[in-house]
Amino acid sequence: MSTGERPPDAHQSIATPARMRQLMARHGFTFKKSLGQNFLVDGNTLDNIVGAARLTERSGVLEIGPGAGSLTQKLAQAAGKVVAVEIDQRMLPVLADTLAPFDNVAVVHGDILKIDLDELWRTHFANCAEVSVVANLPYYITTPIVLALLERRLQLRQMVIMMQKEVAERIVASPGSRDYGSLSIAVQYYCDAHELLRVPRTVFMPPPNVDSSVIGLVVRSEPPVQVTCETTFFALVRASFTQRRKTISNNLLQFYKNRWNRAQIDAFLEAVAIAPSARAESLSMNDFARLSNYLTSI
Repeated sequence: MSTGERPPDAHQSIATPARMRQLMARHGFTFKKSLGQNFLVDGNTLDNIVGAARLTERSGVLEIGPGAGSLTQKLAQAAGKVVAVEIDQRMLPVLADTLAPFDNVAVVHGDILKIDLDELWRTHFANCAEVSVVANLPYYITTPIVLALLERRLQLRQMVIMMQKEVAERIVASPGSRDYGSLSIAVQYYCDAHELLRVPRTVFMPPPNVDSSVIGLVVRSEPPVQVTCETTFFALVRASFTQRRKTISNNLLQFYKNRWNRAQIDAFLEAVAIAPSARAESLSMNDFARLSNYLTSI
């Protein structure tokens, strides 16, 4: 792992529209919309993202979807080790170009949802004091990536990740809000989640059709609630939000129709002090945990 400060002029940042256009032209690269390729070209935004991650020379960083490497360059100056996982083979020569000055970056060609992450950790992060995910995630597959990383229970301190603003609002939402749902509970079960900054579409090349947010997910040492069976808990949460306008009793009746009738389901709800007429968005994670544990016990 590298030690000592990296001089800020050790490379030429590509985080400007002009330099990004020159780079793309030099490599004959065309953006592929199906891969959600929208590259950051604003240095201030990149500095804010890296600053929020509070990295040191003992930090390891996993970046997913580095694109041309504008964020990767900044991460390489702040962290001891950076591993950038890129699915698009066409980006590899571009990254070899933009990341040439940095000896603490490894580019891995592959699909983050298929890579052996335990092996990646052993190979690249063994000497790191801590590991963070810092990334501008591909928007079309943000949720599967976040949940996959959390469910694997990797040795991970935090994620500082950019995503579509609407998805970010769902992740950080509180009970009673219109954005609160099963995704909120799934992520907040593993992490303390908060929004860090809003990012306008104008700082990307090409500009996406949506605005973006950067959120911070600090991984919890223990979940905020104790559940007897996580499989039952998460299945129950998903079922409860199947149709948001329906009561929790109706949603659970549909989910458990081959096992319990309405009278039984209503009795279960009342046994844990949940009104059968309540809607899922009004329930806290603790409410779902109590109901899950009760159902597991019977």
